[in-house]
Amino acid sequence: MIIDAILILLAYLVGSISTAVLVCRMLGLPDPRTVGSGNPGATNVLRHGGRKAAGLTLAGDFLKGTAPVLVIVLLGRDAPVVALAGVAAFLGHLYPVFFGFIGGKGVATGLGVLLAWSWPGLLATVATWLAMAALFRYSSLAALSAFLLAPLYLLLFGNPLSIVLAMVFITAVTFWRHRSNIRNLIAGKENKIGVKKPSEPE
Repeated sequence: MIIDAILILLAYLVGSISTAVLVCRMLGLPDPRTVGSGNPGATNVLRHGGRKAAGLTLAGDFLKGTAPVLVIVLLGRDAPVVALAGVAAFLGHLYPVFFGFIGGKGVATGLGVLLAWSWPGLLATVATWLAMAALFRYSSLAALSAFLLAPLYLLLFGNPLSIVLAMVFITAVTFWRHRSNIRNLIAGKENKIGVKKPSEPE
């Protein structure tokens, strides 16, 4: 129990590493929490720092979801521990202890966690994102649609119930973190992919 608790805590601490802030510091760019939407995520970094910074941020956010959970999987811990570690890494990104608990919206880190849980589930989720993005051109809508279906994909691919329930929690929190995007979508004010508008990005 103690070892499991330590592993889950470590997953949260890894998730708490704010890739966006660190990348912007290294490249001499403004702190993403002080520009644009104020969201320390890849989309905001892209708009204010360019593709290189955004690509590094996206990769880092994804890996900090995958790496700690995958290590725990390789250590042979039980499914509930693996599930809680994934949730911990995800919450670390949203509420990072090292950065004043001001984090991003969790899409990239959530996908990273999903890879450690189930690569077929990740592929199905990413395919949903791509399809929705191509059809409607809204990044936030694509992400929300993909995460909404992710628990179903995990269930269909035979993952343990604890993993499925953990994904349900991540999906619910993702919707909460995107509540401003949802309001913008309803009002017709949400940014479309490739169209620059002074609105809250995904």
